[in-house]
Amino acid sequence: MNPTLEQQLIRYIRADAWMLAILATVRDVALQDCWIGAGFVRNKIWDVLHGFARTPLNDIDVIYFDRSNTTKAKDQEIEARLKALHPTLNWSVKNQARMHLRNGQLPYASCEEAISYWPETATAIAIRLTTLDELAYCAPYGLEDLFLLIVKPTPNFDVNQYRNRIRKKSWQRRWHQLTVQTE
Repeated sequence: MNPTLEQQLIRYIRADAWMLAILATVRDVALQDCWIGAGFVRNKIWDVLHGFARTPLNDIDVIYFDRSNTTKAKDQEIEARLKALHPTLNWSVKNQARMHLRNGQLPYASCEEAISYWPETATAIAIRLTTLDELAYCAPYGLEDLFLLIVKPTPNFDVNQYRNRIRKKSWQRRWHQLTVQTE
């Protein structure tokens, strides 16, 4: 990992009181191996690097890993708890111990492994606030692409699905400095 990029990531998130409040809320729900990822981190960094105010998020992607209860009902229960604490936010909670089934893959061993199957390297990043109020992050492909504004597929994601996703997201309309790789 690049210590400078790690320091920047931590500094940008630590300077955002809204993000810290969301991270604290998720931490206090006390789930196993729990993170907030995808657009929560990616959009923040892209916004900072483009000099933009916060881009509204479609949802807050909360992931955790718990083999003892892999039902969708458990995820919905957690979403309801989070919604009660922050009613204006759209929460998406997914137990990564179940997600391999949806993706047609072998079972994941952890959130970190599950994150490595996310679509883009710049999206395959998650963060959490520890009980000591320290920020920890998970980035199986590092932080370089995120900070260099490079969008490219992870090696574990289907290239055709990636291309369709890039077309639908149209990220370059918002963040014009992005370089999108299609292979």
